[in-house]
Parts: sequence; structure tokens; C-alpha cells
Amino acid sequence: MPRKSSSRRVLMLIENLSFPMDRRMRQEALALRDAGYEVSVICPRGENQDRERFVVYHGIRVYRYSLHWQASSGPGYLLEYSWAMLCTFVLMLWVSARHGVDYLHAANPPDLFFLLCLPFTWLGRKFVYDQHDLCPETYETKFHRQDWLYRLLLRLERHSYKTASLVIAPNQSFFEVAQKRGCVPGEKLAIVRSGPDLRYFRRTEPRPELKKGYPYMVAYLGVMSVQDGVDRVVRAAHHLRNIRENQDVLFALIGKGDCWENLKELAGSLGLNGSIQFTGRIPDAELLSYLSTADVCVAPDPPIPLNHMSTMNKMMEYMACGKPIVSFDLVESRRSAQEAAVYVEQDDAEPLAQAIDALLADPQRRQKLGDYGYERVNSQLDWRHSASALVEAYSRLEQGAAGA
Repeated sequence: MPRKSSSRRVLMLIENLSFPMDRRMRQEALALRDAGYEVSVICPRGENQDRERFVVYHGIRVYRYSLHWQASSGPGYLLEYSWAMLCTFVLMLWVSARHGVDYLHAANPPDLFFLLCLPFTWLGRKFVYDQHDLCPETYETKFHRQDWLYRLLLRLERHSYKTASLVIAPNQSFFEVAQKRGCVPGEKLAIVRSGPDLRYFRRTEPRPELKKGYPYMVAYLGVMSVQDGVDRVVRAAHHLRNIRENQDVLFALIGKGDCWENLKELAGSLGLNGSIQFTGRIPDAELLSYLSTADVCVAPDPPIPLNHMSTMNKMMEYMACGKPIVSFDLVESRRSAQEAAVYVEQDDAEPLAQAIDALLADPQRRQKLGDYGYERVNSQLDWRHSASALVEAYSRLEQGAAGA
């Protein structure tokens, strides 16, 4: 391992997930640690795990604060983010005084971290803007309007781009947004794709008991907010069971989000309580068991502008487990999965259900798609390729600082 120096201290800032549950940030932190950086993380405490206020995780110092609200409305987000930013800034001062900071690596949402980092940049520290979401488009998708809050989010995004010494984009679409909307020069941009680390995230032995006696399992893994389209999966389950009269399928929905309770209510109203399971957020070992047991995995993100530009991490995670995918036809999803998925053009639960049903009836095609997906991850999308891109981007930052 390269020797650490006093000028290679990275402080990562996360608001919407705990660490190490946030797999992308966990992988980035470990990659930087392996490259000789001293890494600390500030994040909220998890709901059922990551509960300690301080822990050292594989050499990474993790500081957590309590986040008492999960917002689903405008006032709720104001309360959540105000508290989160206050707690984060206090911990930033503590970490800076105790250990020192050279790079402030902030993962959005929200696009507020640049405000906390400004005092540090005035002292010569570098701000790294790791753009996971397009916040203006996310707001528009959730609330169906382009009002003053939408315009404020655009302004916050522009200031994040402007303040950053390095902007990390997860795909080509985000890269182009940063160039066009943020006027970010190419030398300040880097693409670091999300991807599973096949050393840890890979297929395990199936556990047939997870199917609860059903011949087949269809799995969803991910966040459950409006833009994620998980209601399409619930309605597809209803279509399979009650319209196509397929009683052989258990749907396992893994994850959580601000639509979680509504989705459970929808499933109950459609009479699906016996054939659909909401696991909530579960540890990686358990979710790998579900994915390894599933016959088909589904990516129901609807074809809206935000989703066309977003990389769906679940796609690569399904592929890492060698599973065939049913997905709506999205630009970045096609770039990720290519021939590992069946693509549904119409945003409707009925064709989604038909595609799932056809795959369940065709084991040879399931095997072909699953094998292609695993090989694509192994050869091109495994995290080791992204880790190299991240470390190279940080090397550019160091060279810039040395030449300044």
C-alpha cells in the first residue's frame, strides 16, 4: 500500500445513506484508501444498521449523526437538509481540527455541500463534487413543476460545479450535463461509473426457501421513490396473478424509500400480500442470497428524462449475479446492460408483466442473458475499472495543487 502523507487527507460527505451501506461511496473510500489516502466519512446513522456514532471501517474513520426525518414534501426536505447540514458542518470542524483535511469529497443529493465547503476552499482545500443525482430533474419528477424551488436547485447545482476543483460524473449523460449546463471544462471532469466489486458482490448459493414455496422469484433491488417506478412492479405482479392467472411467482422487493408505505398499501389493495414481499433494507449478504435465488430481476424506472440520463446501479448488480433483466427502454440502461436485458418500450405494467412472464417461460433465454451480463460486468463494468478512473482523477488534483 502506498505511504500516506499529510497532504492526502480526504473527508467524504454523505446525506442520503449511511456508510458503509452506501455501496458506491464505500467502494470509492476503499479505492482511495488503497491508493494511500487517509479517508474519513461523515454521514447519517442507518435505520437498522450503521448505528454507531463513530467507527473505524477497514481503516476509514466514520462519523455519524442522527437524522430524525425522512422527507417526502417540500417543508420536510427543508427540515431534513437543515438539520443534516448543521450536523455535517459541526463534524467537519471536528475532523478538520483533529485530523486535518485536504480534499472535501461530497456526494449529492443535496447540492448544498458546497456551502459548507466554501470556508475550507478559501483556505486552499479542494472540493470534489461527486454528482450522483440531477437534483432539478429529481424535484421536477417528484412534484411535477418547475417553480422557484426548481430554479433554486439549478442555481445550487451551478454553484456546486463552479466551486468544485473536480466534478465526478457517473456516466456520459451526466458528463454532458456538467459541460453544457454547468460550463465545466473537460480537465475538471471525470467519469467514474458505478459498478459492483466482484471480489465481494457476486452470485452465491441459491436459497430455495426464500421463494416461500413458489416455483419462481422476481426480484427488485433499490430505492423506492416516485422516479423509481416500483409501483409498476406491484401492478405487474397483480397483472400476472389475477389477469394472466400465473400463481407461481413471488415478488421480492428489496430496499426502501419515501414510497415504501404507499407501495405496501397498493399491494394490499390489489390482494398481493401473499405473493409480494417487502424486505426493507437488508445487509449485502442477505440481498445477495435473494438475487442469487431470483429467476428474473426487474428495473422498472419509467422512461422519463431523469431516468434516461441516470445509471441504474441495480442493473450492474443484477448482472454481477448472472441474472436476466426486464427493464424499461432507457438510454443509460441500454449502455449499461446491452444484451443482458429485455427492454419494454411502453411505460405500462401490462407489457412489463408480459416480458417477465415470457422470460420465466424460457429458461434457455434466461441463461443466455444472465451469462452475457456477468461477462460484461467482469470484463468492463467491474469496480476495479472505476477505481482506476477515480484514483487517476485525484492524481490530476494533486498535480494541479503542486503546480499552483
